[in-house]
Amino acid sequence: MIVLIIVHVPCLQTPMYFFIKHLAVLDMCYISTIVPKLLASSISKYSTISFGGCVIQLFFFLAMAATEATLLAAMSYDRYVAICNPLRYLVIMNKAVCIQLSATSWTIGGVYSTIHTINTFRLNFCRSNVIEHFFCDLPPLLKIACSDTRLNQKMIYGIGAVLILPCFPLTILSYVFIIRTILRIPSATGRRKTFSTCVSHLITVGLFYLTGISVYLRPKVSSTDLHHDKISAVFYTILVPMVNPIVYSLRNRELKQAIKKILTWRVPTGKTEKSLK
Repeated sequence: MIVLIIVHVPCLQTPMYFFIKHLAVLDMCYISTIVPKLLASSISKYSTISFGGCVIQLFFFLAMAATEATLLAAMSYDRYVAICNPLRYLVIMNKAVCIQLSATSWTIGGVYSTIHTINTFRLNFCRSNVIEHFFCDLPPLLKIACSDTRLNQKMIYGIGAVLILPCFPLTILSYVFIIRTILRIPSATGRRKTFSTCVSHLITVGLFYLTGISVYLRPKVSSTDLHHDKISAVFYTILVPMVNPIVYSLRNRELKQAIKKILTWRVPTGKTEKSLK
């Protein structure tokens, strides 16, 4: 619904809604890699996945997760420019820049996922065919591998430190400048409204980054760690994609007005009344 409204409503053709549209598509793809299989396994109590299915699930999960991390950073930069440099906003965040930022996010996700998927499934899996998780993820797959996984661990740290980890401090830094600008707003109502939106964004971003970092940048994987990973994974695979449409979309006045306008719209019957003489 969010994607269709943004595409068809002319007043929503702005950089902010351009990124929200991409986030909506991303969250649909992201949550679809995990939840349908999880629900099917829960209903049928047949908790298995084929080797090829595991490869596909891991690839798309890592691609969507890495893309979301970089896209959230791009969206925080967009909000920084809009609030801290409002007069130059449309000049700085022109169409070409928006396309470049979104394309970079999707490209990073694809590269990150391809490298890790290839490195993971080149290993031999002979210890067990039981994955201690509710989907195919890197830590539980490395745990049941018979091959030496030290290179894989180094790749997780190295690639994550280069491609994904910088997004978190950049996002936080953007919101620090945003909050500092908000505190200078003379109107108390304006400060409160803008600040509440930024806090919502920060909570969502914090949940996504911190739970993901706690899983992928931990030095050793044990049975206890895998149990905690399941809890953390619920946040960044299910909760965050579910909350994002509310936090980033339905709290925006323009989008809510567009939704109300469409919901109250009535199709004309095509009949005309005849005048009485």
